[in-house]
Amino acid sequence: MSASYWNQVVADGLTVPTDRPLGDLTAELTRMLGDPDPDRRDEIALPTLCTWIERGVYDDLLLGLGDGMSAGLRVGIETPGTDDVFRRSFSALVLGVCLDRANTHDLVPLSTVLDWGDRLATWLLREQDLRGFVEGKGWAHAVAHGADALGSLGESPHLGASELTVLLDVVADRVLAEPLPHQSPLDHGELDRLAIATLRLLRRDLLSLGVLEPWVNRVAGAASDAMAGPGDQDPYPRWNHAEGFLRALYVQLALTTRPPAVRADLVLVVVDALRRTNHAFLA
Repeated sequence: MSASYWNQVVADGLTVPTDRPLGDLTAELTRMLGDPDPDRRDEIALPTLCTWIERGVYDDLLLGLGDGMSAGLRVGIETPGTDDVFRRSFSALVLGVCLDRANTHDLVPLSTVLDWGDRLATWLLREQDLRGFVEGKGWAHAVAHGADALGSLGESPHLGASELTVLLDVVADRVLAEPLPHQSPLDHGELDRLAIATLRLLRRDLLSLGVLEPWVNRVAGAASDAMAGPGDQDPYPRWNHAEGFLRALYVQLALTTRPPAVRADLVLVVVDALRRTNHAFLA
């Protein structure tokens, strides 16, 4: 349909049009999630799909919609650097909204949540296109959008401590992934979004300090190794994702108004890690 059609839908408060089947509208919006034009993608497709999910338009169709979004995570995954990154990245955002709706209205069974979670985690760790803002095309932001969806997954009442521990490892694996020569550093807020996702997992109050302390120390070890790396390697947070993530996690724990039960003890662990990775700067 023409841009004027969808602009009118937006102008009408995103009321679902009655002149076309919902399936046709959804298929077109899904294609628009991968549009390199940010006006069509960010201003029409994303808010329309998210608003309709939040209003319950898809409640009887949520399994199919979530399956479609998780399938979108595979589009072009083998060819980083193309416009397909938009389809993958924005599919992750919409999948997160599907999970949010399912979490609050019990619309999706455990098997489906686990399936979506497996596809999401697999994509997030495989994603090689780490561009943040793409000139002329807007935000790609795959890691940030994946982090948002991971946080929604972690809030599922179907997941227990063992599943949340796996998600923590996914966060750490993404942070510690060795950057490839062609990749952009995670310096467009991605590490903050991963820290926010971590905080959402922690708020479930199912993860003990016995799980969290070695997890933090794993990240801190990588941060220390980067600081002590070769002289021709920049060790500072723009490329030292481990150090940047620890700082972001500390900020989230320190400033949150909805702290997890483990915050007091975990802050001490993170501060100790930061002392070790920043010893050269401590007076």
